[in-house]
Amino acid sequence: MLANDLSLALDPALLMQEIGLVPDPWQKEFLRSNAQQQILLCTRQAGKSTVTAVMALHHALYNTSALVLLTSPSLRQSQELIRKVKDALKVHDTTSIAFESALRLEFINGSRILSLPGSEDTVRGFSGVTLLVVDESAWVPDSLYYSVRPMLAVSNGRLVCLSTPHGKQGFFFREWHNGENWERIKITADECPRISEDFLREERRSMPINEYRQEYFCEFNETEDQVFSFDLIANSFSGEVEPLFPRGAP
Repeated sequence: MLANDLSLALDPALLMQEIGLVPDPWQKEFLRSNAQQQILLCTRQAGKSTVTAVMALHHALYNTSALVLLTSPSLRQSQELIRKVKDALKVHDTTSIAFESALRLEFINGSRILSLPGSEDTVRGFSGVTLLVVDESAWVPDSLYYSVRPMLAVSNGRLVCLSTPHGKQGFFFREWHNGENWERIKITADECPRISEDFLREERRSMPINEYRQEYFCEFNETEDQVFSFDLIANSFSGEVEPLFPRGAP
């Protein structure tokens, strides 16, 4: 292996640079981390899908017989995520590909990258996943999340969840606030060099404040169709209230 190849194998951030992208400091931190569980809470257009695509490609290129599973809420999003992987691969090295289809890449080293829409029917049955990416996690159903986690049990694989907030609901909200053993990275719009202050001022004028703060400043706000607020529901539970009908009562 050439020295340059060894450097790429050891540093995914160098791969991102090689394909013509300049990684932000947080993207370097994300790519170089050894954490088994990473959660990205990012503004729209922060580059979270792009950097995750680079991670997936690096993992497949430099690990023999790796299985990378990319899940997204919809088919369109799954196609877009693997397209980012393919675009990076075209710049880097197309000779490493053994097979390619719309949602699948197979490499000559035995590694695979599969991008699937978020349905239990499409993802159940996979095992030995070495890298699991849950894109737009705030829109992924809890049932799907809990069905894919066991795929990492034997392989001791890596789990990455990334999203912009979508209300105070779902596993992404809970894992960000209360989950254990997560490396958390939060990037708001004013921390992204590609989003200008002029753009944000215009968005602030055009959007409801809750939506603006959620989309660009990563605040978990109530959804429009939510009848009762999260705080109201959470505060309604109390262990001090005696049940009207005790358990086991006729």
